[in-house]
Amino acid sequence: MNIEKAVILAAGRGTRMRELTLDLPKPMIEVRGKPVLQHIVEGLRDAGIRDFLIVVGYRAEAVQDFFGDGSLYDVRIQYKTQTVQDGTGRVVELAHHFVTDCPFILSYGDILVDATNYKHLVNLSDDVQAMLTVTRGEDVSKGGAVFVNEQMEVVDIREKSDRWSDLSEGAMPFYNAGLYAFRPGIFDFTAKLKPSPRGEYELTDAIRDLAQSGEKVKALELTGEWADVRDPEILTKLNQS
Repeated sequence: MNIEKAVILAAGRGTRMRELTLDLPKPMIEVRGKPVLQHIVEGLRDAGIRDFLIVVGYRAEAVQDFFGDGSLYDVRIQYKTQTVQDGTGRVVELAHHFVTDCPFILSYGDILVDATNYKHLVNLSDDVQAMLTVTRGEDVSKGGAVFVNEQMEVVDIREKSDRWSDLSEGAMPFYNAGLYAFRPGIFDFTAKLKPSPRGEYELTDAIRDLAQSGEKVKALELTGEWADVRDPEILTKLNQS
């Protein structure tokens, strides 16, 4: 059965964007003529997603005024406000009532991917508890380093670290691409999270615990374009291409 619900995290300001986010949250910055968030909503819609929860925070009204109830985009959109910025693990907890007992897609609100990837993600195999997308060629010390076996099953994942566990010795990590498919079982693991050394509740810690509990967690390598729209330099490159 295809996934029909999606949660998009759009609460952050994006301080590295400097004056570009004085009046807008980072996901509302335009790339090639439309907000990053619109690219994500339309890509997921075209893959069959109809129900969205957008988690808002900084300049929430900019998102809500633009998308409304989603009817202009042929989808249904609800909103939830993140009041404390304490990590991606806590944000997922906000989606619990929206998701109920259904599988769902989770996307960071500042990630651009080739839209064909969404179609692969919404078809979650019955024996897979979670799927995370990965890419190559990024500096894993600035994001999540994902280690997999020969079947592309996740064996370890580390957030913004240059220290690997014994499990990952000698392996070349993929980079966590910020787009996921989950079954509701992930909430059993986000509920148990403790703050990381950075003082945040990391979603990646919950995914690692899920994978190491014996459940199957798979990695999907993205095809085509991928971009983390994190700073003005990347934004300029995207708008010139």
